[in-house]
Amino acid sequence: MNAERPEKVVDEAPEDAQTDAAEAEPEEKAGDETADPEVALAELQAKADENWERYLRASAEMDNIRKRAGRDVENAHKFALERFGKELLAVKDTLEMGLAIEEASVESLLEGSNATLKLLASTLERFGIVEVDPAGEPFDPEYHEAISMQPSDSVEPGSVVTVVQKGYTLNGRLLRPAMVIVAAE
Repeated sequence: MNAERPEKVVDEAPEDAQTDAAEAEPEEKAGDETADPEVALAELQAKADENWERYLRASAEMDNIRKRAGRDVENAHKFALERFGKELLAVKDTLEMGLAIEEASVESLLEGSNATLKLLASTLERFGIVEVDPAGEPFDPEYHEAISMQPSDSVEPGSVVTVVQKGYTLNGRLLRPAMVIVAAE
């Protein structure tokens, strides 16, 4: 199954012609260089000047890119909360409308407050802010901050008995831990 490759046939005539041409070229080049070194120097100087101009342009372009990137980062920091701020304005407007009612009953104020709280919760969720309410769950020091312990018959030891203050995460990262009271053994 080993197939033999046919041997290459070498035509010697073209090699001789190439060799003669290659030998003739260095003599011509050497003759040109020795004939007028000022012309060769001028050509090399022109090439060096051209490369220097390219370098200066590339350097200027890099400086412009750095400055543009710096401005983009600065604007991103300044205006990152723009959309979030606009959404919160709706919550503020709702609160102001509720307070502007002069003859409001306790029930209507309570309804308005609940509606505003729901609007705020939905706005926070749209931006990835999730509530941590661990009532009855096992204590997790990554998301909960224990402020005290108390004996409890309703939950297992080491579990959260009472949530004093809810916690929040932003896209899975803790913003504020939930302040909890943990069941003692």
